[in-house]
Amino acid sequence: MSLSQHARLARVLALATPALLLGGAYVSQYGFGLYPCEMCWWQRWPHFAAIGLALLAYTIAPRQLWTGFAAIAILISGGIGLFHAGVEYGWWQGVTSCAVVTGGGSGNALDDIMNTPLVRCDEPAWTLFGISLAGYNFLISTAAGLAILVLLGKDRSV
Repeated sequence: MSLSQHARLARVLALATPALLLGGAYVSQYGFGLYPCEMCWWQRWPHFAAIGLALLAYTIAPRQLWTGFAAIAILISGGIGLFHAGVEYGWWQGVTSCAVVTGGGSGNALDDIMNTPLVRCDEPAWTLFGISLAGYNFLISTAAGLAILVLLGKDRSV
């Protein structure tokens, strides 16, 4: 793979990873009713930033710098995912009460509050093979963020 191919692949990963993870989060939320808790939202914010930074990498020099910043944002989301997964698995305590009101919109605030489910951060809404969505965010984001940085390092090493 040539040097510019490494940088191009890094840019693609920097844009595709957060876009696909956020897409999956929104499909889970709106398609399957898995509403995000407060810590789920914390994981989304760095992915939003990573998309913006990755788009800058396609338009403004120095492209590797913006791609690297996107990788760092993706890694931050992965770190938050690790913390959230630890709270879900009972490894440590969370830092908030972690219940969020979702839904609503009937026009009657009391009815909206009474009929809205509370989403807890310390209970996984869904798991696959014993791994929660926060755990998958940690695994995917960390692997992708590190891969992007390695690709950028290969581009600079020659």
